[in-house]
Amino acid sequence: MKERYYLVREDILPEAVIKTMQVKQLLAAGDVKTVHEAVEQVGLSRSAFYKYKDGIHLINQLERERIVTISIDLEHRAGMLSKVLSLVAGLGGNVLTMHQSIPLQGIANVVISVEISRLSEELGGMLEGMKGVSGVKRVHMIGQG
Repeated sequence: MKERYYLVREDILPEAVIKTMQVKQLLAAGDVKTVHEAVEQVGLSRSAFYKYKDGIHLINQLERERIVTISIDLEHRAGMLSKVLSLVAGLGGNVLTMHQSIPLQGIANVVISVEISRLSEELGGMLEGMKGVSGVKRVHMIGQG
């Protein structure tokens, strides 16, 4: 069955759904350390939290979470990957996953998934910045979600 989404005003949601969002916000802000603490604070059962937690999100969170997957060919030299990762971090990108192949004929391929919602410039600028790093042979965006 295909998932369907609705935009619903908060005042018509069941109390358990609203409290689930409150628990998620407490956890995300670091105001509590455990789910147990958070559900006790808002007056929700743990089972209700786990029932609804994956089904409710703030709209602005959904709009912000953007992830791209990038394939990069690097010369096999010390510090190459570090330069690329520093560039990504310096622009506000957050590397979520990374896979580096064993270098063949002096070139290593790296595939990284980057959360880009807080980039200080456009995605194209980050990709061009990567291409400008000495020793980067190829940069190719292979996915975006």
